[in-house]
Amino acid sequence: MKKNVIVSLADANYFPLLDELISSIKRFDESRNVAICILDAGLTQEQKEKLSSKVDEIKSAEWDIDVPEYKVKDKEWLKSQVSRAFLPKYFPKYEKYLWIDCDAWVNDWNCVELYFKACNDGKLGITQTIGPGYKITSKVNWLVGKLAIIKSQNFKHAVKSKIGYDKARKLAFAPHINIGVFSLEKNSKGWSSWQNNLSKTLKAGNIFGSEGLAINMSVYIDDLETEFLPLNCNWITSNLLPKFNQTTNTFVEPYLPNYKIGIMHLAAGIWQNGKDMRVDKDIQIEIETLDNKKIAKSLRFRG
Repeated sequence: MKKNVIVSLADANYFPLLDELISSIKRFDESRNVAICILDAGLTQEQKEKLSSKVDEIKSAEWDIDVPEYKVKDKEWLKSQVSRAFLPKYFPKYEKYLWIDCDAWVNDWNCVELYFKACNDGKLGITQTIGPGYKITSKVNWLVGKLAIIKSQNFKHAVKSKIGYDKARKLAFAPHINIGVFSLEKNSKGWSSWQNNLSKTLKAGNIFGSEGLAINMSVYIDDLETEFLPLNCNWITSNLLPKFNQTTNTFVEPYLPNYKIGIMHLAAGIWQNGKDMRVDKDIQIEIETLDNKKIAKSLRFRG
């Protein structure tokens, strides 16, 4: 019986990305020992039939925490902002859970193993969105002299969610944690901490981003024990573009020692002429190679 599971979620529009994520996982021989489970947030019947032969389980995502209907507006994919905090409820027979957003794909299996190891003993395995080459970590609007308005992602959302200024200040300049890739054991206290915080952030704030704010609260306010993994374990391309190693035919970090990208994450999209690479696979952008050449590449998984 498989003890570890990789979980993702998609609706009909993001099905091609989900299919690519699954293909990027299954190309590794080691994936035979890991289950793949999918939360359905609006897939078509045809899409689910295509997935059924590739994955272990497909379950319909639910609103595990009640939210006002006016906030939902038929956007089933928003269930991802709630249901990922309840993975043991949906898929109870596994011991360790690795969540990967469907707009990400696996480039190096060592990264998957790191996530499963990181969540040992109830810890949260996750990556902070900060690293070499990041020039801005928090935004502020300078008024005059020393006076400024804080506009960091955590602070803005925390204030809007009405969790209290004392907690919002603790989050204001903490390195943001991206919830698009994370790992937790089935019996970790992290689930209850996250769920409790999520119930608070959903009350007043937007649905989108609430689960991310909640996990930041768990780490920086509740002091959830966390194993912080390196940036290449959740490489967010919209923050910093990778380079390409033509010798090994793989994406790498842009700075020495140019570690191989483990999970490529297209969060927020890569845009060209008003089109998003997540939607249009033919979009290519200019990136650098390790020998200082410029080449046009898609950052989508190509198989």
